[in-house]
Amino acid sequence: MSHSSSSQPLAPAYTRAGVDIAAGEELVEKIRASNPTIGGFAGLFPLDDERFLVGCTDGVGTKIELSLQMNRLEDLGQDLVAMSVNDLIVCGARPLFFLDYFACGKLDVEQAHRVIKGIQHACINSNCVLLGGETAEMPGFYQPPKFDIAGFAVGEVHRSALIDGSTVRAGDVLVGLPSTGFHANGYSLVRKIIADKKLNLHERPDILQGQTLGEALTHPTALYPRAVQKVLAQVPVKAMAHITGGGLRNIQRVLPKGLTHHVDRSAVPCPPVIRFIAEAGDIREDEAFTVWNMGLGYVFVVDSKSVALLQRVLPDAFVCGEIIPE
Repeated sequence: MSHSSSSQPLAPAYTRAGVDIAAGEELVEKIRASNPTIGGFAGLFPLDDERFLVGCTDGVGTKIELSLQMNRLEDLGQDLVAMSVNDLIVCGARPLFFLDYFACGKLDVEQAHRVIKGIQHACINSNCVLLGGETAEMPGFYQPPKFDIAGFAVGEVHRSALIDGSTVRAGDVLVGLPSTGFHANGYSLVRKIIADKKLNLHERPDILQGQTLGEALTHPTALYPRAVQKVLAQVPVKAMAHITGGGLRNIQRVLPKGLTHHVDRSAVPCPPVIRFIAEAGDIREDEAFTVWNMGLGYVFVVDSKSVALLQRVLPDAFVCGEIIPE
């Protein structure tokens, strides 16, 4: 995460919902003071002279609450895998294997099995192996049917294929891949808006074209590994970013000093469910793009000459901005 010295909340509505983005960034900076390698999307371990092992971990946050209400447990398994493997591939790595951790008050075998089935399916779709996991029963800590899950992904990248953003220059182009919705970020604010506005998860707002609000809110996070591997095989990519917590600020994490980015917000295809929640909560645009992905799930930074080729490889990719001097 990048550090902000502002004394004002980056996302005041999100702060009122109980999540402080600036505090999270401050923690990363404190850790980085003693370990400068911390702060990327994933960590690199030199395996030998030619290869790095790459590792990362994540969870799905309070999206679990809505997924339980909507009985979308398999989709939570995909969320868990996606939040890790989408981070893993940012440096050019290919996923190798995944492990999960499932914590509950009392084990419901069918509930856990459904989540793990979703994990297995998402691993197959990410070209990696579900290597194992751990189940923990903690009576009195989690009240059934509530549980928590975390995931751990490991991959590899050859030194010659490592993508670290060092070749990014002003004038390079941002090319995005669409998100499928909120993915698994910003749900504390989503849930606060639902509670404050007394929204019904089973209503079918016109903007959602037949879906219930709950169905749209629990749509699983997109899996980007196969798409990214296809691009890397054909297109010279300078940097990549997974748009998760912190919204568009994630792009800054992969840029060299002296450079920043400009995103044309009008070019980002915002999913209807995000528009609906933002309008219901009266969330200003600046904050929305700081908390949520707003339809931009993944970003490539490429030379302007490579844009057409990338869009031929991935027809749903869209130009959404450029790199500029800071």
